[in-house]
Amino acid sequence: MRHILLACAIIWNVSLLAQNTAAPTATVSSKKLKGSFYAMFGYTRAEYSRSTIHFVNRSNTYYPETGRYHNYDFTIYDAKAHDRPDFDQIPDVINITIPQFVVRGGYYFNNKKDFGIEINYDHTKYVVDDYQKVHVKGDFNGQYVDKDTIMEPKNFVHFEHTDGANFWMINFLKRWKVYNPSKYFNVGLVAKPGAGIVFPRTDVTIYGTRLNNNWHVAGWIVGVEGGLRAEFLKYGVFEFMGKGSFADYTTCLVLGKGNGKARHHFFTAQATMTIGFMF
Repeated sequence: MRHILLACAIIWNVSLLAQNTAAPTATVSSKKLKGSFYAMFGYTRAEYSRSTIHFVNRSNTYYPETGRYHNYDFTIYDAKAHDRPDFDQIPDVINITIPQFVVRGGYYFNNKKDFGIEINYDHTKYVVDDYQKVHVKGDFNGQYVDKDTIMEPKNFVHFEHTDGANFWMINFLKRWKVYNPSKYFNVGLVAKPGAGIVFPRTDVTIYGTRLNNNWHVAGWIVGVEGGLRAEFLKYGVFEFMGKGSFADYTTCLVLGKGNGKARHHFFTAQATMTIGFMF
């Protein structure tokens, strides 16, 4: 929930800055005013490529609940993962940010509304499939392993970013109108290339010990979004978009009292639907 509040605060502050620096409306006609803001909210589905995940923890921490020491440096190869949409939570207004939601806030540079910049936040969720067979290679408490094994969540590893994978991007926006029957309705094609950071909260279980870590900047992301954008009733805006991106999580926090880290990267494909308003 705090992510959507942060996004709304950014949009609001930018809007106030623009209002404070704008010329008085009494001396400038609406036709001469340049630019406008928009804000949108919606939901997304995601597909992920396979990912190779490297875990390191040299703290030699003892966990009494399992009777195990954690001292390892191992890699899981070509792990499959899925998203967790949680769309069944949408009817409960209190829980509208539990599903995979997205927030968009942007600014058009001109009255034609064909070029702009956008803050783009995706609360996607990434869950490595339990019980899949993977190849594991590395060191476990001084014992070297190089074999296929099962991703058993209680006794080996369960790994996810479900609060969430959290893509923060700054995108440039280009729009081409393709259907404009009236001043109250138009449809266009939109492209949004951009880059930014990943800000996950990693939930991991290793050897039966679980830790849902803190949010933190864990890496970077680049991508491009494209699709249809409709503007209606003067202030309404709707988008249906596809997005492709590459996310590199260079320092995920895992077990180990600050010493445990995981690293992986993957490609993602998303389908996103948003609705909002211009002002």
